[in-house]
Amino acid sequence: MPEVSGIPKANLAEEEIVTTARVDVAPVMLAWARDRSGIPTEDLVRKFPKLSEWEAGTRLPTFRQLEQYSNYTHTPLGYLYLATPPAEPLPVPDFRTRGDRGVGRPSADLLDVIYACQQRQQWYSEYARYEGFDPPNFLASATLATPIEQAAETMREVLGFDLDARRGYRTWDEAFSGLSRKAETIGCLVMTSGIVGSNTHRRLDPAEFGAFALAQTYAPLVFINGRDTRAAMIFSLAHELAHLWLGESGLDIPDPTTSRNGTSERWCNAVAAEFLVPGDSLRAEHLAGATLRDELDRLAKLYKVSTLVVLSRLHDVAALGWDDYRRAWDAEVAYVKGRQELLTPRKSGGDFYNTLPVRVSKTFARALVSSTLEGRTSYRDAFELLGFRSVSTFQTLGRELGVSA
Repeated sequence: MPEVSGIPKANLAEEEIVTTARVDVAPVMLAWARDRSGIPTEDLVRKFPKLSEWEAGTRLPTFRQLEQYSNYTHTPLGYLYLATPPAEPLPVPDFRTRGDRGVGRPSADLLDVIYACQQRQQWYSEYARYEGFDPPNFLASATLATPIEQAAETMREVLGFDLDARRGYRTWDEAFSGLSRKAETIGCLVMTSGIVGSNTHRRLDPAEFGAFALAQTYAPLVFINGRDTRAAMIFSLAHELAHLWLGESGLDIPDPTTSRNGTSERWCNAVAAEFLVPGDSLRAEHLAGATLRDELDRLAKLYKVSTLVVLSRLHDVAALGWDDYRRAWDAEVAYVKGRQELLTPRKSGGDFYNTLPVRVSKTFARALVSSTLEGRTSYRDAFELLGFRSVSTFQTLGRELGVSA
């Protein structure tokens, strides 16, 4: 029988029947997918003009329309066939708060990022075991009973991120990249992205989360939301590393100025602040006679942190009393809102072969390419983990990473 695009003519009619058939989907599931996606309703209605009728149960979508709706709302197609919405618990402890409140239900973007990182982590864990790597010895090497100053000093020594090292970084971007590289050197996978996978239309929201840590014996992992501010990303990385020093996973909006969220979060906040701005160093560096504005800017540049972190630490070391601190805090919050130097989100664009290893961890990317070229990992699995499907792109990536067949 003659074929059209490889499909027999008899089957073309059958496929048309399948894709145009109406699907008896529960209206509540369509409304749930809309709400879960976070996409404005007016945008969805423009894309799917009959959506209100679908949700009212007065009209059924075709299979093709349901597929399109599934893709557009980032909802697994199988979920839409359920009678009631499934529970989607976060796979990691949730430490997020804004003020004294939790952030709420995780978005589809956040869940997809966590699931992708877990897949990569599982792959790398098996790879590390196969290669005979030793587990990173920093993981779970501290407890909540470990003094803050001791834990921070140990982290600086292990990571090689003391003040002398930071003097070599001209910008906050360089400092963040430097700390990321040092974390990977000691066995932590660091993944930084402002989007879901390679989809530039799915931008991550810093108001929903700043970072998360996934503790695992052979592949501890930190993911940083690349849409956050540069200074915030540095603190977030330090905070998540503190979680891994405790041997625990967690989803965060790290905040150097708060003591909320329980013992673990207080400890990680305090350790990250002391790690980045050591109290003894700050006492020696602080020029008491200088204006506060000049000091905040100078010290933020010195330590490669935000001016708000510096202000909080000046209060911690008793360089500012409570009343002065609160007045200065309110003024500084207003000041930084109009300041662009430290607040401009990192762009997700740039050279693909430079940005991809940052998004998925350079350590992970190099290991995956090597394993695939050696025939131990299939190209299909590698493409799924990396988020693209081009052999030529894969080969070029390997050359850029210094890995070739």
